[in-house]
Amino acid sequence: MTAVTAVTDHTEHEHEREHECEHEREHEHEHERERDERSEGVEETGASGDAGRGSEGVWDDGLIARRGPERGADSATEGYVPTDTGTSGTSSSAAQTSGTSTAYDGPLRDRLDALRELVGLSRTRLDSATLAEAGRVLDEAAARRRLSDRHTVVAIAGATGSGKSTLFNALAGVTISEAGVRRPTTAAPIGCSWTDGAAPLLDRLGIPGRLRRRPLQGPDAKTLQGLVLIDLPDHDSAVAEHREHVDRILGLVDAVIWVVDPEKYADAMLHERYLRPMAGHAEVTFVVLNQVDRLPGEAADLVLDDLRRLLDEDGIALGEHGDPGATVLALSALTGEGIGELRESLGQFTRERGAAARRIEADLDAAADRLWPVYAAGPSGGRSTRRIGLSEEARDEFADRLADAVGAAAAGQAAERAWRRNAGKACGTPWLRLWRWYEAQRTPRYVGWPVPDPPPDEEATARQRVENAVRMVADEAASGLPTPWGQAVREAAARGAEGLSEALDELTAKAGVPRGRPPRPGWWPVAVFAQAAMTLLQVLGGLWLVAQIIGVASPNLGVPVLLMLAGIVGGPGVEWASRMAARGPARRYGLDAERRLREAATGCGRARVLDPVAAELLRYLEVREQYVRVMGAGVG
Repeated sequence: MTAVTAVTDHTEHEHEREHECEHEREHEHEHERERDERSEGVEETGASGDAGRGSEGVWDDGLIARRGPERGADSATEGYVPTDTGTSGTSSSAAQTSGTSTAYDGPLRDRLDALRELVGLSRTRLDSATLAEAGRVLDEAAARRRLSDRHTVVAIAGATGSGKSTLFNALAGVTISEAGVRRPTTAAPIGCSWTDGAAPLLDRLGIPGRLRRRPLQGPDAKTLQGLVLIDLPDHDSAVAEHREHVDRILGLVDAVIWVVDPEKYADAMLHERYLRPMAGHAEVTFVVLNQVDRLPGEAADLVLDDLRRLLDEDGIALGEHGDPGATVLALSALTGEGIGELRESLGQFTRERGAAARRIEADLDAAADRLWPVYAAGPSGGRSTRRIGLSEEARDEFADRLADAVGAAAAGQAAERAWRRNAGKACGTPWLRLWRWYEAQRTPRYVGWPVPDPPPDEEATARQRVENAVRMVADEAASGLPTPWGQAVREAAARGAEGLSEALDELTAKAGVPRGRPPRPGWWPVAVFAQAAMTLLQVLGGLWLVAQIIGVASPNLGVPVLLMLAGIVGGPGVEWASRMAARGPARRYGLDAERRLREAATGCGRARVLDPVAAELLRYLEVREQYVRVMGAGVG
């Protein structure tokens, strides 16, 4: 501990001397800094390839390490190696001067487009808080895409005393960020760029010109061409403003270097608030165990192994054996041990130019995971294995319930009885018809078809049956849907149920009342003629007998009696035969009447309930398809 204290005191003395030199240089370039701050918003909004102006731009503001004599436009891109080495020099130059990222094409662009469609389709069904994270991802992806893709923005984050600023200075090759025993040391984010043209990126992070620096130019600086390094305040700072800076910038940078020390590497706040929630961002995450010089013997390896174990428990994939994941290193920013390995890893990471796209992909994955309960999970929170939509059985049951509510079966039975009664009137014996007429005079008349009253023990009314039918079909349609969409389906069914009972009553009054008499089959005239003949035989026989009684005709009882018997027996026989022949047509007539009323009730229910429910299900299937595209893989 005494050696560490001595080294710390020595570092503080060196820092004080360099701080005084810094003030002297800033005083010498005061006028130049004012001019650069005025031109900052203009110079950096042009093409990034305008290196002649960039060499005199905002990066001269507060320079700690001067770059040496200006050498024209080529000096701005010296040491920058494009990744597309197979292209010609012209195309490479065009890629360098492009101000818009091209890393968002292909699958990533399809996923972003799908997320945009998903948010648009869901605004009327989901609250703004549910879609807020998805909207933020879209906004940040669009903002990052408009900026340079030849720069990779990496933030250095860590707890108090972890050595963030010391590591920041070690990578820059010169003291830029203040380091010391005073806590918190870093009060505001400081940016350092190894390549010109990064001002718009730093503007997006809200880092002012006075806090923008350039590294020491040398052989090591060429390794990190394209890197924009941000030194953040302590994430566990007692000052709320510092923590706000950390949280805000961590949501905007392309990658993060988490610096931990042997004392706080297992800090619960670090793992629970930052590392665990960002486990999906492993490919753009570096975890650096700093201050290994303080660990004796093999203690550094033991601590590093325990750190890897904790990261694995957090769900962070480790990039070992060539697998994609977080890079975990051990180093000492004070002694320089391991700095070269970190610099090489950062250099390769920056040259790939894929960090921004991988960060957006990770944000997309996180947003899709948060949206899982409202798009893919069932009401219980698990994956729904049920087929979405209304089954034919559910539709038929709904139609049956509505038909029962309007009394379609009773109306069909009444129509069948009316057809039989009409057949009986046409084909029955006159004496029986006369008796029925007499009975009809003694009882009240029915208007239309007499529909029997419902059984007195039936508890559910027609309105209740309609409500139960709507509730049944809504529950069936919403079964297996995520809660918001299931609720939307039920609300659509409830809106359609308003006034449905009245509409069905009106429909019953129109479709249930017969118009005119039932149709007559072709055999009725034959039956009527036969019945008339039987009646005529009875009349002739009777008149013949009367004539014999009064002495008008000669006595002969056999013939008139046979005529009367033929008429008396033949009349009921014709009526019975007509009744048997009328059973089939009457049944068909009743079924047809029942079918018409059932279809009318079903059509009314379909227009008011089933169609709105189907529209909601179709909307859900559409957004689910977009959600599958956002996920980038099938979810069933």
